[in-house]
Amino acid sequence: MKGFIYFSAEWCQPCKALGPIMEQVAKQVPVNKVNVDYEVTLTKQYNVTSVPTVVLVDNGVEKARFTGVKPINDIVNFFNNN
Repeated sequence: MKGFIYFSAEWCQPCKALGPIMEQVAKQVPVNKVNVDYEVTLTKQYNVTSVPTVVLVDNGVEKARFTGVKPINDIVNFFNNN
């Protein structure tokens, strides 16, 4: 199954901006939100070193990623084009 893993943190200001956008994205495509402070194993598994990071996975395999805040249309296009 294709979807996003959204790595975030409560203290991260850009994450606070991206959060509502990812909630809207989740209405169209699967999104699994991961708090890097609590889910350290998954964060290390995907080698996430900054937040927010959004990883596109297909059947558990990373296909692409981006960091930072993007508009909803860019994120949906990123999903559809990768």
